[in-house]
Amino acid sequence: MQRLYDFLRRHPTWVDTFWAVVLFGMSGVSEVSFDGSPHHHGSLPAGLAVSAVLSVVVALRRRFPEPMLLVALVTGLAQLVLDVETTVADFAMLVITYTVAAVGARWASRLALAVSFCAAAAAQIRWPQEQASFAGQVAIVVFQTVPFALAWVLGDSMRTRRAYFAQLEERAARLEKEREAQAKVAVAAERARIARELHDVVAHNVSVMVVQADGANYVMDTAPDQAKKALETISSTGRQALAEMRRLLGVLRTGEHQETGEYVPQPDVEQIDDLVEQCRSSGLPVDFKVEGTPRPLPSGVELTAYRIVQEALTNTRKHGGPGAGASVRLVYFDDGLGLLVEDDGKGAPHELYEEGGADGRGHGLIGMRERVGMVGGTLDAGPRPGGGFRISALLPLKPAH
Repeated sequence: MQRLYDFLRRHPTWVDTFWAVVLFGMSGVSEVSFDGSPHHHGSLPAGLAVSAVLSVVVALRRRFPEPMLLVALVTGLAQLVLDVETTVADFAMLVITYTVAAVGARWASRLALAVSFCAAAAAQIRWPQEQASFAGQVAIVVFQTVPFALAWVLGDSMRTRRAYFAQLEERAARLEKEREAQAKVAVAAERARIARELHDVVAHNVSVMVVQADGANYVMDTAPDQAKKALETISSTGRQALAEMRRLLGVLRTGEHQETGEYVPQPDVEQIDDLVEQCRSSGLPVDFKVEGTPRPLPSGVELTAYRIVQEALTNTRKHGGPGAGASVRLVYFDDGLGLLVEDDGKGAPHELYEEGGADGRGHGLIGMRERVGMVGGTLDAGPRPGGGFRISALLPLKPAH
């Protein structure tokens, strides 16, 4: 049954054809009496021809509404000329009036409305009720006109409703495209910012390598041990710089302006303690703990960890509401760095994370995900069961090659 229903929805002409056959059958039965004579004025072939044409109008009304309206009008005039009284098949006039009012062109809708007000009067003049008075004749005309008027009003209402829903769908689609465009712009801007910071990290590492190389060259003959130590530093720093450069090459920087000035190191994990103290001094209670054994981390990982904590605490201050508190956990694993930032805020919904970053230039969770993805980590963010917000991140200590 479901398949049949779906098929009929996709092929409405089949439904119309079925009802056209039913209409023609009912009309044929009503045309002929038991003795084979017609029930109306005019010949039987003319009556059957009119019924057949009006049945075709019902069958093709949705595929060709305007032409079928004209066919129905011509058929109605032929009825008047051939003296074929109204039959069951004339119900097609009512159907085509509704159809053109709902889906037809505007001129066809207006024409159907005008003819609807004239059809009953023309039929009453052509085949008057001799036993009825003048008032009765007028009442019959009004009674026969009302269904046509209601059919047109119903069809026009359906047209208006469809247009309204189409407008809503178009507006929703436009807003969705605008949101997608804004999200793409936000991602591009955040990637550009991350690229600048990684660029500074790489430049700092290269500067360290140059300084160590100059020092090794200076003490090569007088202090070989110091030179060897400097070369080891150069080697480890070079590998780290190479890893950061690989991440940097994965970030699009099209259209970025040339930066001037001296490159400086970006924030690292050790500065998270200073960040927490700043939040405490601004009135936000923060519980900060470090678990595991601290160890040297890749510069990109340190920068990512710092920015995530900065973003989370900034949004807690903005949206956590009065009396909100936060906790920060920094966990050193054997092969990764874990971050857990939670708050118990009862303020504005944390969907506002999407509105802006810690410095007003980023885009909240979008920026966090970009940063975590840049170092090959994972991020989980969402509301806490008892209220507030929770951000959990795992950053690998070894960069993915």
